[in-house]
Amino acid sequence: MKLDTIRHSLAHIMAHAVKELYPKAKFGIGPVIENGFYYDFDLPATTSDGSGFSVDDLSRIETKMKELIRQNIKFKKRFVSKIEAKKIFKNQPYKIELIKELKEKMVTIYESGNFIDLCGGPHIKSTKEIPEDCFKLTKIAGAYWRGSEKNKMMTRIYGVAFKNKKELDNHFELIKEAEKRDHRIIGKKLNLFTFSELVGKGLPLFTPKGSIIRRELERFIVEEEIKRGYMHIYTPDLARVALYEVSGHYPYYKDAMYPVMQVDEEKLILRPMTCPHHYQLYLDAPRSYRDLPFRLAELAKQYRYEKSGELTGLMRVRSFCLADSHIICQKEMAKEEIKKVLDLIECVSFALGLEKNKNYRYRLSLGDLKNAKKYYQDKKSWLLAENILRDVLIERKSPFFEAKGEAAFYGPKIDIQIKNFAGKEETAFTVQYDFLASKRFNLSYIDQDGSKKEPIVIHRSSIGAIERTIAFLLEHYKGALPLWLSPVQVSIMPIAQRHLIYSQGIKNALEKESIRVEIKDDNETLSKKIREAEIQKIPYVVVAGDKEEKEQKISMRSREKGNLGVISLRDFIEKIKKEIKEKK
Repeated sequence: MKLDTIRHSLAHIMAHAVKELYPKAKFGIGPVIENGFYYDFDLPATTSDGSGFSVDDLSRIETKMKELIRQNIKFKKRFVSKIEAKKIFKNQPYKIELIKELKEKMVTIYESGNFIDLCGGPHIKSTKEIPEDCFKLTKIAGAYWRGSEKNKMMTRIYGVAFKNKKELDNHFELIKEAEKRDHRIIGKKLNLFTFSELVGKGLPLFTPKGSIIRRELERFIVEEEIKRGYMHIYTPDLARVALYEVSGHYPYYKDAMYPVMQVDEEKLILRPMTCPHHYQLYLDAPRSYRDLPFRLAELAKQYRYEKSGELTGLMRVRSFCLADSHIICQKEMAKEEIKKVLDLIECVSFALGLEKNKNYRYRLSLGDLKNAKKYYQDKKSWLLAENILRDVLIERKSPFFEAKGEAAFYGPKIDIQIKNFAGKEETAFTVQYDFLASKRFNLSYIDQDGSKKEPIVIHRSSIGAIERTIAFLLEHYKGALPLWLSPVQVSIMPIAQRHLIYSQGIKNALEKESIRVEIKDDNETLSKKIREAEIQKIPYVVVAGDKEEKEQKISMRSREKGNLGVISLRDFIEKIKKEIKEKK
């Protein structure tokens, strides 16, 4: 793709500019990333106090890059021996390290003016192919060399690049919008969740208001799943390491798990997933074809190690609650069960106000049997499972794209991908076909003919991780959540102190109908109270004054539509209850 080639070349031009401005710099790597590029440097201190590289230096580098681009510098590809390459980069220890690891006898380098870099390409022919003002350097960050905390911390400089200035400007407009929708900022303003250094990174604490949102989502999904034939259960957050050795998770997911705890004679570990627990409930009694499909579901706390630099509010945490389920069924039932799972996921998405192909899309995540370390080697089972998932999506006429190497180690999956307003796509919900669990755990059932058969397992998450789903919703709605999810659904505003008793009666009536309500009885003007309710994204405001009390009615304001006039309390309650029930 031409744009990626331009971005790659800009990374080299940035390195060239850094070399000219800071001759003592040591160079790491500079790949293309989504929307742009970065380059890692081991830079000398440049600030007056000797504290290191600063954001102010970005403009200097960017100016120098533009000077280089105007010189119409050509990119020349050369092949040199490893011995010659070591001579060329003798003062660049990071490049020498990379050269030593190369298996090829010849090394590819690129020359652009008086700058030489170790690179396989491709690059543009010359800098005249780069449109003027199509790029910008955006930030600096610390990054360990080759991603290992054991290595030196380097300076990473990020840049973005697009086809032209208009697309670049649109990108920054999108970033501004994303900042307005950042769930971390919204969560703080609305007092929904917090983090404590003393508790630990990536471990969110939900406030009373935030807990209401979470509880409503949990109630909704449990009720919906039970209606669809799921048996809801509870299993422990801990398990013996042996459980995950049997499942195969321990060798495959060891780096994502927390350290083993020696407790008495047992080695225990915090669970990163619930599937092995659920299999034990299936194995608790003999099963026949009459028990299938066997659908277990749980709101399960899980724990996965995420690097501190990758933690992002509620979107990426170290402790989360997953609406998890495992369906054990006959192979012949697989297609129908997967369709039912997608029915559930689409029902949930609709209730949350998410539209297919607009707010989310399907990804068919496939295996890669060339990667024997990551994927279980059984070509026949992989092809069968991948074809079943593909057929389901085709039969449902659901647009999807395929991604090789994104499957779980035990089988392919359908991922529901949601892109946030910063442009980053995350997996929200998933359904996975597992042909390996039955073998590892000896899952079986007695068929109609009396023979012992092996079932398959379908893993699925209907509403995803509750924390991540809340983050998606806060960003999607800019904090103005639908009525059924709003922590405070109605704010009552007495015009004067004499209207407090009437307001309390309204509050009692609403609470009797399980409507979440507050009274704003602080000594502020009505307009200021209404403004505060708007900031707090409260769906409805009820105003109580002399006229309302005399007529035994209320004045109603809507978050979306403003003043809706006077209405009886009974009609208002019926309106609210209907809207909550229909999850509008």
